[in-house]
Amino acid sequence: MDRSHAPEPAPGSVAGVEETAGVAEPLHRALGLTDEENEAITALLGREGNELETAMFAVMWSEHCSYKSSRVHLRRLPSEGPRVLVGPGENAGVIDAGDGLALAIRIESHNHPSAIEPYQGAATGVGGILRDIFTMGARPIALMDPLRFGPLEDPRSRWIFEGVVRGISGYGNSVGVPTVGGELVFDPTYTGNPLVNVLCLGILPIDRLVLSAASGVGNLAVLLGSRTGRDGIGGASVLASAGFEEGSAAKRPSVQVGDPFEEKRLIEACLELLQSGLVVGIQDLGAAGLTGATSETAGKGNVGMDVDIRSVHLREEGMEPFEIMTSESQERMLAIVTPADLDQVMEVCSRWEVRASVIGKVTGTSSLRVLDGWDGPVLADVPALALGEDRPLYHRPLAAPADLDARRELNALGALRAPGPGESEDDLKSMLMDTGPVWSQYDHQLFLNTVVGPGSDAVVLRLKGPGVNSVDSDPLGRAGSDRGLALSTDGNGRWCSVDPRVGTAWLVAESALNVACGGGEPVALVNCLNFGNPEHPEVMWQLSESIDGMAEACTALSIPVIGGNVSLYNESAGVDIDPTPVVAVLGLVPRLERRPPAVGLVEDQSIILLGARDESQGPGALDGSAWAARRGHRAGALVPVDYEAHAALLGLVAALAVDGLLGGLHDISDGGIALALAEMAVASGVGAAIGGVRDHAELWSEAPSRVLACTADPLGVLDRARAAGVPGLVLGSAGGTRIGVEGLLDLELDEAVGAWRSRLSG
Repeated sequence: MDRSHAPEPAPGSVAGVEETAGVAEPLHRALGLTDEENEAITALLGREGNELETAMFAVMWSEHCSYKSSRVHLRRLPSEGPRVLVGPGENAGVIDAGDGLALAIRIESHNHPSAIEPYQGAATGVGGILRDIFTMGARPIALMDPLRFGPLEDPRSRWIFEGVVRGISGYGNSVGVPTVGGELVFDPTYTGNPLVNVLCLGILPIDRLVLSAASGVGNLAVLLGSRTGRDGIGGASVLASAGFEEGSAAKRPSVQVGDPFEEKRLIEACLELLQSGLVVGIQDLGAAGLTGATSETAGKGNVGMDVDIRSVHLREEGMEPFEIMTSESQERMLAIVTPADLDQVMEVCSRWEVRASVIGKVTGTSSLRVLDGWDGPVLADVPALALGEDRPLYHRPLAAPADLDARRELNALGALRAPGPGESEDDLKSMLMDTGPVWSQYDHQLFLNTVVGPGSDAVVLRLKGPGVNSVDSDPLGRAGSDRGLALSTDGNGRWCSVDPRVGTAWLVAESALNVACGGGEPVALVNCLNFGNPEHPEVMWQLSESIDGMAEACTALSIPVIGGNVSLYNESAGVDIDPTPVVAVLGLVPRLERRPPAVGLVEDQSIILLGARDESQGPGALDGSAWAARRGHRAGALVPVDYEAHAALLGLVAALAVDGLLGGLHDISDGGIALALAEMAVASGVGAAIGGVRDHAELWSEAPSRVLACTADPLGVLDRARAAGVPGLVLGSAGGTRIGVEGLLDLELDEAVGAWRSRLSG
């Protein structure tokens, strides 16, 4: 086609200009494109884009879809490993789990939609992450939800929190996938901009793995699932690519609306199509809707595609072409099938009561064309790669805080006095929180695979053993459960606001240690990078530093990064959130002969500290800690991770957990030894009396690479520790009705339990 002539304007399409404060604004600016980006589009097309084409570029070149500010930095992350089957760039990362099985994992954000409409924002976040997983041919088996909100005392923050939890439980329980764990954090930095991250894990036979590329000229693009409506136009692509200002509630119509029962039918239909080999390629319709799915499948396959918008099954009458092509209505998939298999595809969809329409054809060109009827006028004609591969790539300015050196000299140990009588007890009570009121709303035992659920350091699930050739031959996963998998999600904006590079390395170390506490060997990591406005040089410095910290830790610990998500423009009223990368580490448990040790204590057993103590000493011992933050101190310098020592601790802890030598186990992170000991006590209803903690710095330090273990065989555990090169020290024993640390802390167990239970109910 001669690209010097634009296709006919789409009938009834978006206006060429928008009125802003009485001044005519060009369409591209109204849709979020810069003048430079619009000029680049003109150069790519060899002409000016029409209204529909400009709308398509606007969603695909948005920050959320294009990663235009972060791609240059993400390339530094290590993504290869002996088990990696699929790395970054697909809908989900996939690793080889052995015995012909693979695991697909993905984490995403739905921060901005959840701030506007908490229930639907969170619910559709769950729906979207599920589709990312079964798009790969995997059956979703677990969800996790790292969540962050403003203080509970703030009415709007509580409203958002309660709506988000209801949305996750309402969708996850209805669709039949268990929500097995996550995080819950309340902090003033998230008051105007909550973080709602959702992770999904799926399992599949390796031979069922399917990627998203379209191929085969003449093959058909079949739209599966819900009708397309006006809900969700720009719901993820636009909302996640700008900050929040006053009046954000006006964006409520942009939030997608979910239907978990439609999603359940879609899961089963798609898995049957994939199991039967009826699909050449498949892609979910997430951000950017049909524009994203068609351009990405065509671009990855290096082919073209013709799309007939009249063939799209619609929810509302009178929808314009730009609405149809950019709607992010939920529960939709795009499958590439051969003409010979079309009848079988339609039969499977009919049996599962899933709508299916042929809306496109794979062509031998490189063009994505939008047609008004198969023989009708061309409404849009763009190179498929222009929407994806040719998207902008920015090297945005980076700038460390001007006072960075001065802040790093302000260590908490020197700036803050030691706690007086009763202060440590009050500090501890303020940090305790029972998350049961949240996870009790989730059905975390669906599939009966959950061995260790919410409330522990890591989730532990059964994994099918040898001899199971098809996941769906036993979809509940009960056959051959001699192995398991462990999974943990972790984030800490407080650490990363002090030092984004070392703080992110701490996160990787913590998440890997949590997995080891579940008996797992870390094998892969995915991330959700939640940061402020990328147009602020300090935010880009935070992001770059965080990525370098993650790359360093993952390389040192041999944990490949197989996927992730970047959520930018997390700001409210011009104030950026604290940098909050969230990481999820997946581990394989070699033997699941018994339940791994819980976060708890056993009466009369010894309490042992495993790991080097030096890291929790020195002038920076309290920097980044919750204890210091409670006193308004958020400066200093974090202790670097000793990766050799940490790797030794990982191996020791995982082996002890698998071998059944421990009655309880908990990593030391938030709240230091004090909170770790108290959480073990309140979880089990057993008190503790320990000594040997040098001072309040060691009590509250959150330095990495340490755990508390409860055991009936302290000599045996210490022997194992010496053999592994890991320091160990018996601190005391479990029992009684108090939580005591000699000379530093003395609290009635019942009082701690009361504080723990009242945090969310108060």
